[in-house]
Amino acid sequence: MLGQGVARSTAIAAIAAGVSILVAAAQADVQSTQTTKIPPGAKWSQAYIKEKDGTMLHADIERPAQLPASARTPVILSIGPYFNHSGQVGPAAPVEGVPFDPTAAKGPSTRFYDFVTGAHLMQRGYTYVMVDLRGFGGSTGCLDWAGPGEQADVKAAVEWAARQPWSTGRVGMYGKSYDAVTGLIGVALHPRGLRAVVAQEPVYDLYRYLYMNRVRFVNSLATPALYDGIAATPGTTGDTLAYNFSSINDTQKPGCPAQNYSAQQDPNHSSPYWRERDLIRKARGARTPLFMTQGFIEDNTKPDGAFNFFNELVGPRRAWFGMWDHVRGNERTTTGRLKMGRRGWFDEVMRWYDRYVAGKPLRKAAVNHDPPIAVESSNGKWRSEKAWPPADSRGLSIPLRSGSYVDDGQNEGTSEGGPPNGEGIWTFSRPLPRGAHFAGVPHVALDASAGAPDGNLVVDVYDIGPKGGAVLISRGAYLLDAGTNHVRYDLYGDDWILHKRHRIGVLVTSSNAEWWAHVPTGQSISIGKARITLEFLRCGRRRTIQGQKSVKLQSYLGDARFPVDPATIAAATSRKFPIPKRERRCGNR
Repeated sequence: MLGQGVARSTAIAAIAAGVSILVAAAQADVQSTQTTKIPPGAKWSQAYIKEKDGTMLHADIERPAQLPASARTPVILSIGPYFNHSGQVGPAAPVEGVPFDPTAAKGPSTRFYDFVTGAHLMQRGYTYVMVDLRGFGGSTGCLDWAGPGEQADVKAAVEWAARQPWSTGRVGMYGKSYDAVTGLIGVALHPRGLRAVVAQEPVYDLYRYLYMNRVRFVNSLATPALYDGIAATPGTTGDTLAYNFSSINDTQKPGCPAQNYSAQQDPNHSSPYWRERDLIRKARGARTPLFMTQGFIEDNTKPDGAFNFFNELVGPRRAWFGMWDHVRGNERTTTGRLKMGRRGWFDEVMRWYDRYVAGKPLRKAAVNHDPPIAVESSNGKWRSEKAWPPADSRGLSIPLRSGSYVDDGQNEGTSEGGPPNGEGIWTFSRPLPRGAHFAGVPHVALDASAGAPDGNLVVDVYDIGPKGGAVLISRGAYLLDAGTNHVRYDLYGDDWILHKRHRIGVLVTSSNAEWWAHVPTGQSISIGKARITLEFLRCGRRRTIQGQKSVKLQSYLGDARFPVDPATIAAATSRKFPIPKRERRCGNR
């Protein structure tokens, strides 16, 4: 998705210059120097899908050229805001390094050209369909940030694809970022014909993309406006008048862009607007097979709620979880290095589709031979898990030191944001007598007192090296009310190996200013009784699977670390901080 993960200084400068800020989601998705291109072996056509409320959804259809028009095939469908023929993100594309061409040749979007060609979709006998969400590309209507309208779009598009004469009636969904969100909508709604979903780096609850416990992310003001801008971008000179008029036609909901922007400024998670967009709640107990990816150190579509969503499903599930940011499973650097670090993305995806969409037997689509969950830990090594957090993760309840801090909004969570770092109330463990493997979602329970409303609270967890270098493992923010607050919330999940002689550090502070758009109140915040629960593996992991260190992990370990003064560590080391138990040898793990 867009508008996240950019340094505050860059964002402010670009906004001042009148430039739309579109970040990692767009940068990572360049798959062709062209905005339109018909893949080899494909025949391209267009169609419109009429919904009950009158919305007309535009669809690009790519069919295997070697098959007769009447041949029935399984269908893979992507639906989202990025399939406009003139480019994925409109005129802001040059800022992002993605193509934008209002005079492009006639043809379908190249957003997933890499998937169609890399997975040999046409040669395998699949049809691929790209659908513009309402208000984007060639579709009419008003965008609504994965709300009731866009949820209706997903249902209509899947069911339309399932009942076409060239379809077997079996549909899969594919996407990354926003068009992975629509895949999760498919999981939640289970429209007729949907058989499987592949979702890379999605958002599980749309509120959590803009806020965490009422604290705004740095993108919360810019992102809604950015999507309004994408929606207002026409197609190419070669597109029909109807195509080019559709996305700017707001007659179904006059004032659509302003209403869309205004609705997203509500910071309350429990509001009707945000409850409608909580896919964790909607998908609970869903049975549609899902294959998803999530980076533990994602700086765009963060892991907040990822494991709640995944673990509430009851159907077949697969995942890659690891140390990357907003990238695709097949994405490579300019030197050819895989950004996630694991080979075989398209092979695994197509086994998933062959099994659940094409309906092939296991002997031809051996999904049972793939790891249920492929996990990359902080050492860059990969392993197979049946569940995450793993079944043998055990919570360690850790008392935190009391104290106070000034809500000045200055502290930075990592050195990537610059100084100051490490300001607040620290609690350190003693040096670990042996290694420990953190694998889970931290949970904080504390009492915080504020004299005025909207006080900022942030809790950070760090791996502290023998020389005092602090690397952030997890974090989470909370906006306090006036008076005494009994705070309970989860931080980001992670899978991190702490080495012998390292310490665990927990910081209670006013801000991670590179991450959230804190509004400092200047007041003193007092922390009373406080605990954090961290989960550690009971059984050691020695078996590994194929995979190399992800690109982001390498840079993160170098760029995120900041020094903590030895005097600070000595003063805040707590003998009440329990040491994780020694890992056992359990079976053949």
